[in-house]
Amino acid sequence: MDQNSTHFYVPTATPVTQEERGICLGPDGSVAHVTRVIRMIQGRWKLPILFRLYADPSMRTLQLKRDLPGISQKMLTQHLRELAEDGLVERIDFGEKPLRVEYQMSERGRQLLPVLIAARNFSVAHAAA
Repeated sequence: MDQNSTHFYVPTATPVTQEERGICLGPDGSVAHVTRVIRMIQGRWKLPILFRLYADPSMRTLQLKRDLPGISQKMLTQHLRELAEDGLVERIDFGEKPLRVEYQMSERGRQLLPVLIAARNFSVAHAAA
């Protein structure tokens, strides 16, 4: 296994060496990477925002608020800022008066879609009995 793919390594059920444990659990291991992704999408409204932006290429804040009943303006703004900081969405400021801002999926955000679809498929396949 080359150095670039060590974060994909997950030890088997056989006894593992301390080095193998570090590859999986260390600061650059599988756990750290998966935890980082989970933190990016953690929050009550982040997934609904992401899936709404997957459906439309570009949306204004007011339209997102209309499409997500129950979300407050404060939470929408906070989550959009966090998603933009993580590089999952892009904020486009047109520099017009009155203020015109739109949000769209970034390339990184579009790359996350297959992961979210896989999580959905896993959930459907393993529904609670």
